[in-house]
Amino acid sequence: MKRLFILLAGVLTSFYLQAQKNSLDYFVNYAISNSPLLKDYNNQVLSFRLDSQLLRATMKLQVNGISTNSYAPVINGWGYDPVITNLQQVSAMVQVSKSFLSNKTIGSQIAGLQVQSQGIANAIKISEQDVIKSITDQYITTYGEQLQLDYNYEVNGLLKKEDSLLKILTQNNVYRQTDYLSFAVTVQQQLLATSQLEVQYNFDYAALNYLAGIMDTASTRLEDPQLSSKAFGDYTTSIFYRQFVLDSLKLANDRMVVEFSYRPKINAYADGGYNSSLLYKAYKNVGASIGLTLNIPIYDGKQKKLQYAKIDIQEKTRTYKRDFFMQQRSQQIMQLTQQLNATNRLIDQINKQIRYTETLITVNERLLSTGDIRLTDFILSLNNYFAAMNLVTQNNISLVFMKKL
Repeated sequence: MKRLFILLAGVLTSFYLQAQKNSLDYFVNYAISNSPLLKDYNNQVLSFRLDSQLLRATMKLQVNGISTNSYAPVINGWGYDPVITNLQQVSAMVQVSKSFLSNKTIGSQIAGLQVQSQGIANAIKISEQDVIKSITDQYITTYGEQLQLDYNYEVNGLLKKEDSLLKILTQNNVYRQTDYLSFAVTVQQQLLATSQLEVQYNFDYAALNYLAGIMDTASTRLEDPQLSSKAFGDYTTSIFYRQFVLDSLKLANDRMVVEFSYRPKINAYADGGYNSSLLYKAYKNVGASIGLTLNIPIYDGKQKKLQYAKIDIQEKTRTYKRDFFMQQRSQQIMQLTQQLNATNRLIDQINKQIRYTETLITVNERLLSTGDIRLTDFILSLNNYFAAMNLVTQNNISLVFMKKL
């Protein structure tokens, strides 16, 4: 009993995994997890976190061991001036130093790293959207071909039924042999078109696996992507608009970094150890020293003003790109809404035509069995029905493409 339960659980799990393989989410999740670009971006985010820790570490006490050992001989009066070199020097010291920067200066540098990290995080989301778009496009293309195959299989079934009837009628001399051969040509053309579409479907399914990084050559049935046209939200909250916000924060922080870079800087140090020229009582040359350096910017050739001017130019560029994005997005939403409404109206009209054509085919089938209709007229009604069915299939595929936007 236990073995039977395990076997049933394995079978159910296998069916579940198979169903997952046919869904849009399955391909999207696979593509995102396999994307090397996304892995690179994630590693960059981790790297920025380390950069922030490194910056904080440079503000702590720095302890270094310093040793200088030199000898400058004077031979027959030739050599370096002993007053400068002391002939020789031996030193071994430990130095402790610390830079004193204002909290605002340190904060601006850390904020710069945080903005860059947020920029990479937003780039990850944008790249994910690009991956989703490419997978969804290929999925819809393949799914559309699957819908066309379903339509073709339905047509083939209808033609097969009519072919059986026409064979009997032709054998009973209700219709001429040439009439039946004309119909047979139509059937063969339809079967050929179906075979060609099957080849294309398998090719596009393989391309879908390739884009997602899936090692599989099998072509199975795809699920309905179930994309619904939702009300368009405020695009200022989108990840694409978010990039303009991050660029604005970066430029504001760049301005602060320039401002704080022109403030006085203080650096203090202390060392202790052995430092001697070995010329006089070398054993007593053990000691310590302390020091303080102060750097006050006075004039730099108006570099500060020029850096501000560069930031102003970048801000103008950012503003222009943002406004252009908003204009394009508004126009895209209006056009897409019009296309959706027009396509839905067209599908309704085609469905009405299909219902009329189906009624006509039903009547013609009755007339066909008694020989009261020309075979060419019957073929024409079938072709009209096939054309209408194909048209509604194409428009349904177009609807799916528009909904994904």
